[in-house]
Amino acid sequence: MTPAPVASRATRARATHPVDEVLPIGKLAVYGFQHVLAFYAGAVIVPILLASAIGLSERQLIHLINADLFTCGIASIIQSIGFWKVGVRLPLLQGVTFTAVSPMIAIGAAAGNGTDGLLTIYGAVIVAGLFTFLIAPYFSRLIRFFPPVVTGSVITIIGIALLPVAAADAAGGAGPTLDPTSGKNLAYALGTLALIVVIQRVFKGFMATVAVLLGLVVGTLVAWSLGDAHFGSVGGSSWVGATTPFYFGWPRFSVAAIISMIVVMVITAVETTGDVFATGEIVEKRVGREDIARALRADGVATTIGGIFNSFPYTCFAENVGLVRLTRVKSRYVVAAAGTIMIVIGLIPKAGAIVAGIPHPVLGGAALAMFATVAVVGFQTLSRVDFHDHRNVVIVATSIGLAMYVTAQPDVAKAVPSWAQIILGSGITLGSITAIVLNFVFHHVGKDFGPAVAGQPGDTVRLDEVNEMAREEFVQTFSGLFQGPEWVVARAYDLRPFRDTQNLRRAFQESLFSASPEEQRELIDAYPDLGSALVVEGLTGEESLRDQSARGLNRLGDVEHEELSAVTRAYRDRFGFPLVVCVRDVDSFDKVVEQGRERLGNAETQEHAAALLEIAKIAGHRFDDFLAEANPIHAARTRWVEKRARGMLESQ
Repeated sequence: MTPAPVASRATRARATHPVDEVLPIGKLAVYGFQHVLAFYAGAVIVPILLASAIGLSERQLIHLINADLFTCGIASIIQSIGFWKVGVRLPLLQGVTFTAVSPMIAIGAAAGNGTDGLLTIYGAVIVAGLFTFLIAPYFSRLIRFFPPVVTGSVITIIGIALLPVAAADAAGGAGPTLDPTSGKNLAYALGTLALIVVIQRVFKGFMATVAVLLGLVVGTLVAWSLGDAHFGSVGGSSWVGATTPFYFGWPRFSVAAIISMIVVMVITAVETTGDVFATGEIVEKRVGREDIARALRADGVATTIGGIFNSFPYTCFAENVGLVRLTRVKSRYVVAAAGTIMIVIGLIPKAGAIVAGIPHPVLGGAALAMFATVAVVGFQTLSRVDFHDHRNVVIVATSIGLAMYVTAQPDVAKAVPSWAQIILGSGITLGSITAIVLNFVFHHVGKDFGPAVAGQPGDTVRLDEVNEMAREEFVQTFSGLFQGPEWVVARAYDLRPFRDTQNLRRAFQESLFSASPEEQRELIDAYPDLGSALVVEGLTGEESLRDQSARGLNRLGDVEHEELSAVTRAYRDRFGFPLVVCVRDVDSFDKVVEQGRERLGNAETQEHAAALLEIAKIAGHRFDDFLAEANPIHAARTRWVEKRARGMLESQ
């Protein structure tokens, strides 16, 4: 009777998702501190920029930084741990949104700068936070407008758009310290990055997961030993510096300021949605409508708390999404630990001063690795997109192109009115909005005909037409994918409706492999011998001739023809069915012959399965031919890119 409870405990342990795993206290502290170090520079830059722009004193700036860190910690705990319907319960750190910087500076200037401007900002922040909390369930209903083509684009944009921030840090930090020509900055940045890579390559387990933390610590120690890391501000910082509600006075409310901040929060909601989807992809947890609503409610609550505790609008911090991907530590309690550490740092200015001593190039080297991994997650998401549908190509290309435009040339925002600078001031914002709008225009406005999947230009067959076909027409359209019997195509018809071309492709595969052995044998027998006269004369169909001509099997010399015939005869004598090879996947004629000879030593059941796999590959290539003929522009562009890539490799 003893083993039963053990089995029950093991079952419960296996049922715990990595996101919900509570790690030992030591690991929580180390992993959490790693998040804080990666987050710190981005967390304090907003109060620094705002204080400088609206003329606050150094003492006021120090209080803003402490308040920011304190509230960041509270917001991160709310988002990761959650309560009621607030908090997405994913490893997402909260930070002040950069989207709000320009509007807050404008609000402060309009209110007379200084403390008066700050109080007007806080009034707008509090109302905008409440607004975000209230609209969260309604905004989350728009989740159907975030398919992989949108989320993949947004995640990719987030990663790529953050790389210039990392590059600026690696070059010494934005501002007067920026020096891209400095060999010392380059050495610190690349040295830190190289150390992170080496640790992840050499070590496994715990050491690999704290690679970023070790890179930052070692890089900082090296810089300190060489006199390039300074901690003089630690001695001048006080031990305790608690923030209190409405420290600067009671907030003031301006309609224009409130409207401006609400616009910021709507835009931020789009970014938060992208970050939630990105994190869901990384931790392998499905994100649904309620998850988006929970995340946005947390944004709203955190923003309202920020206005009360002398801080600013909050959103999920994309910088730390990359750290989750890089370390593969998925527990949300790690972020909660990071939040606790930030609260402590916010209450102890000396601790914050130590963290602030990390040199910019060291931080930049680590950030290069983290931010690039976010882009990789975007690539993975985009791999699920049907790029045979030209509309998806336009959506991804346009959104990423515009995002990179304003990222590379941020001053273009000055060419538009101040209200539009909120959008053009951020590549992430502009790219995200573009992807959402274009997806709506292309896929939700008017009749959705779907991608062209067969036919010739001017007489193409689109996916919606395929879904409406009668069985006979469907079989006639796609019968060329397989030789002989038509039952494979006929059964694929029963799997309608097809969402996209990949879904249609999988339907043919499902029909092939789910058939009975007798039906599969009948199909295998229908394939002609390699290099046979029937293929050369076109009697087995245009598709079969196209397949075998890919490696010149339709124009063999006498010696090559006899060599191949000997192999195919021996194979048929051995197994009783023809040798089926997807010759398009084989490098040369010699490889075809070599594969045939090797397969002669296999068992009949193994060759039956091998023949089916080769038939599936052949059908896949024929399906690609259908798509290429129906989408000549896309096919030509793809061939051009592949040709250019081969040419560049050969030139090297």
